[in-house]
Amino acid sequence: MLVPTLGSLQRELRTTPAAASWAVLSATLLTSAILTPLISRLGDSHGKRRVLVTTLLIHLLGILGAALAWNIASLIAFRAVQGVSLALLPLALGLIREVLPPQRVAFGLGLTSGLVAGAAGAGLLCGGLIIDHASWRWLFAASAILVSVALAAVLRYVPESRKAAPAPLDVTGAVLLGLGLLCVLLALTEGPAWGWSSGRVLGLFAGGAVVSGVFLWWERRVRNPLIDPDLLLGRTIARIHLGAFLLGATQFVFYVLIPKLAELPVGLPPHSARLVDYGFGASVTVAGLILLPGTLLGLPASSTIGRVETRLGPRAPLALGLGISAVGGALLALFHAHEWQAVVCYAVIGTGFGFAMAALPKLIHDVTPPTATATANGINTVARTVGGAVGSQLATAILASRTISGTKLPQPSGFTSAFWSATAIAMIGTLITFIDKNHSGGSASKGRKTPPELKETPEEAARH
Repeated sequence: MLVPTLGSLQRELRTTPAAASWAVLSATLLTSAILTPLISRLGDSHGKRRVLVTTLLIHLLGILGAALAWNIASLIAFRAVQGVSLALLPLALGLIREVLPPQRVAFGLGLTSGLVAGAAGAGLLCGGLIIDHASWRWLFAASAILVSVALAAVLRYVPESRKAAPAPLDVTGAVLLGLGLLCVLLALTEGPAWGWSSGRVLGLFAGGAVVSGVFLWWERRVRNPLIDPDLLLGRTIARIHLGAFLLGATQFVFYVLIPKLAELPVGLPPHSARLVDYGFGASVTVAGLILLPGTLLGLPASSTIGRVETRLGPRAPLALGLGISAVGGALLALFHAHEWQAVVCYAVIGTGFGFAMAALPKLIHDVTPPTATATANGINTVARTVGGAVGSQLATAILASRTISGTKLPQPSGFTSAFWSATAIAMIGTLITFIDKNHSGGSASKGRKTPPELKETPEEAARH
């Protein structure tokens, strides 16, 4: 819902575009990527329902603080607190595996993932409506109501998690993981401003690679690792994480560019607006409406993955989703001169996203033991988030490389090139899904002894 607020925040809080961008996306992105694996691990070792309730409470406090923010610095701080919210998805996916009967797990995972994809489009629409008619603070008021309802529903309806054997928290691993992700995401976030070839950006990427190597070394030698390396780099599960990364990159190219194309040339100074002979001149609300059919179509698509998997195999839903998104992206690259074309093309793209989003947790479910489900889904969620950061910067960089002479305004060919780039990313994901012809949903820890905290007791094995 906050994506349409950039201009409002700049005006009302008298801040720069960069600071407003940190409040809307960057602060939450950084903290969510760092905290999600840690919170997911706590859910696996201390009970997912308990950690889910705590996470919702912290998220609600961050929302209320943001609604009352007195300047841009305080808003950024409260938005950083809201970064805990990304862990809600892997915790929920882990709970589904525990509380639903086995024959309903695939449907539950698909429905939950589809709701996440659908909510993204609905959030853009609601955010546009609120910004067009009220203050940005009402966005947080609406969010607080939603989170309060979710918290009450969890307390009332979600049963207690099965009893887990709490393991000591790997503080060193958490610090190393957080530092590595911080370096990479900070480089991606500040790359356009600092310059991709600048010493600071290259140093951050190099530092992220070094710290990540140290993290993996540490996790392989510690008795109770924050993340079992096989949940990250096992042959089968690594391909699932790569699929999530490519999906996130594809999603955010369209999330960033379609609303931007729809709104041009609205908001530009008169002398600049005269140079832009493309775009739909739409309001923020109409830009959200263009995405709405696609997000709604993703929901029924996500609920059918069980039947698709039964007929075509475990890899089919992810490959089908990325393939459909690639087809929609190619159509959008060819036809985006009118609003109805964008609506139809994104409807195809959104349907593909629905399949792919629902496929990822089901694939994770198939290759991980119940005691590591939230952790594995947390890693997968972070992979998609990092992919989203790459996709958004890729879209921005392509537009910046193709500008109208003498201005910083993008040429129409910039949008076409970016849409083709997203199409290529989705196609690569489709092909990668089929690389391992011997894939059968085996263990993520094949060839390595499963650590004690990932083993099931006989009673748990019988129940699952």
